Amino acid sequence: MKRASGPAVPYRAPALPRPARLLVVAAYVLLAAAVGVDLTSDPRLTFSPVLGTAPVLASIGTRRARVPLLTGAVALVLVAALTLADPGVPVTLHVTAAFTVLALSCISSANVVLVATRERELLRSRSVATAAQQALLRPVPERVGGLRVAVRYLAAAADAQVGGDLYEVLTTPFGVRLLIGDVRGKGLGAVETAADVLGAFREAAQVEPELGAVARRLDAAVRRRGVTEEFVTAALLTVPRSGEAVELVNCGHLPPLVRRDGRVYAEGAEGAAGAAGAEDSGSDPPLALRELAEGSYRPVVFSFRAGDLLLLYTDGVTEARDAAGRFYPLERRLAALPESAPGVLADRLVADLLAYVGGELTDDAALLAVRRE
Repeated sequence: MKRASGPAVPYRAPALPRPARLLVVAAYVLLAAAVGVDLTSDPRLTFSPVLGTAPVLASIGTRRARVPLLTGAVALVLVAALTLADPGVPVTLHVTAAFTVLALSCISSANVVLVATRERELLRSRSVATAAQQALLRPVPERVGGLRVAVRYLAAAADAQVGGDLYEVLTTPFGVRLLIGDVRGKGLGAVETAADVLGAFREAAQVEPELGAVARRLDAAVRRRGVTEEFVTAALLTVPRSGEAVELVNCGHLPPLVRRDGRVYAEGAEGAAGAAGAEDSGSDPPLALRELAEGSYRPVVFSFRAGDLLLLYTDGVTEARDAAGRFYPLERRLAALPESAPGVLADRLVADLLAYVGGELTDDAALLAVRRE
């Protein structure tokens, strides 16, 4: 893919961690000490074979093949110097040391080229994955239909993995419609499934007056893929332009949270009926599994007043663990945060989540925060 503008960013090798740098410096000091001892010690002894380590040390942390080659050339000069300084040592030993330096210089340079090539390929694959994710998950407007909206997506630490978390916010003739979901699995298959679900939602949300009908079309889109044991958990919501009632169809997803007056309520969860004005509770099967259950989709209606904050999220948030293996207590942390705009609150949640897990997530996570103005 070509960039629209701007110069190409040069590739830079990742910096060595401080402990590794210290070890490399220590190795160079020992090598210099060996050469110094050789020059000042018995001429019948030599340390010239240890100079073969010089190009190997030079290859650590660099992505330029000429660095170990030039270091090898310097090591060869030192081998020649030690040959003159140690006339009592057989010449064959110095010749062997010279060939060792040559061989290790070539091997170290080849290894540098190989590592640099693989890192560039990985960088390109990550760039393509990021571009695919950005094309799939369009930017969400900050204000839409009387709502303030903020989205945060956190990629897991796994290399070159694109997750299946998805979200969308659309203005429709029936109000603002929201979607958040999580595809079972990772990689290209999960991205393809997420693309199908988002495409079906963007079309159906504009023409289907009933949220259950939108869910049926999403379910059919996943089933048409024909992938065995593939399913998607999803929560679909309609926020009307007027009134306080919000409609929810929960397809096996985590229940949305509503924060009101410093308290947090889980909407559409078993046992949560009436917590914040819900008329029903429970959830439907995940997308692609609707045919395994009887009846039609069961919408849940709950209250979403001016000033309330609605939070949609994926299991990458609630299943994140700290060093002791405890799950992230999202409801308690959300209730403890100070009142703020959705964007600020989402940033605080992300910072708190990363601090809780020690800086890295094991699964992709998405947060969609909405406040009624």
